[in-house]
Amino acid sequence: MVELKTKASVDAMREAGRVVGRALAAVRDAAAVGVSLRELDGVAHDVLRAAGAGSPFLGYRPSWAPTPFPGVICTSVNDAIVHGIPSDYRLRDGDLLGVDCGAELDGWVGDAAITFTVGWERASRRRLTETAYAALDAGIAAAVVGNRIGDIAHAVGTVCRGAGYGIPQGFGGHGVGRRMHEAPDVPNEGRPGRGMPLRPGMVLAIEPMLIAGGNDGYHAAPDGWTLRTDDASRAAHVEHTVAITEDGPRVLTLP
Repeated sequence: MVELKTKASVDAMREAGRVVGRALAAVRDAAAVGVSLRELDGVAHDVLRAAGAGSPFLGYRPSWAPTPFPGVICTSVNDAIVHGIPSDYRLRDGDLLGVDCGAELDGWVGDAAITFTVGWERASRRRLTETAYAALDAGIAAAVVGNRIGDIAHAVGTVCRGAGYGIPQGFGGHGVGRRMHEAPDVPNEGRPGRGMPLRPGMVLAIEPMLIAGGNDGYHAAPDGWTLRTDDASRAAHVEHTVAITEDGPRVLTLP
């Protein structure tokens, strides 16, 4: 069942989303060669704590997970697509880093992700991240009243496939509200004009995931959380929480 949020609820979600945006900005500022993923998790935790926000990630354990998630951010490096655990790994020059963060404030959740290169950036990695953000922009542009979930999926998938990138099947966006994962699912590939109609008050996490090698294969790492590309090629993951309104899409997770 999809919960339609009131304007007051969306405004409250904006405050949670603002915390997420600030946390991601702080992590990006702190990310440098030699900094550990665990240290970046501490940076994000400090931002959440200062805002009086909790983390929907910390301690989260879906049915397939072997252990509760141990951080407030996911840190996915190079061939890791999503769900990377913050560890003692220290960033190296040229690493591609994806950071996913959530915040819970006054009972509402915001969820967003960024991907960027630490230090020197190869042209191939710049193209990958730029395409990921272009796919996110296309998905957000399609998130309008009168469209359907399939229109968002098609917009995202068209950008990703058009650039020659793979899309991990079975993973994508989702509804957001009082919980981090709510109905409906928002795939990263689909047919336009299909799926649930978009209505005012729906709030969705739109999150493209791209595999540089062009295939869709992935596997779970030994930690049971991290998903890695089968061909060891680089991956990118970006995300915003977006409200469907009569006036167009409203992005809730900007700083």
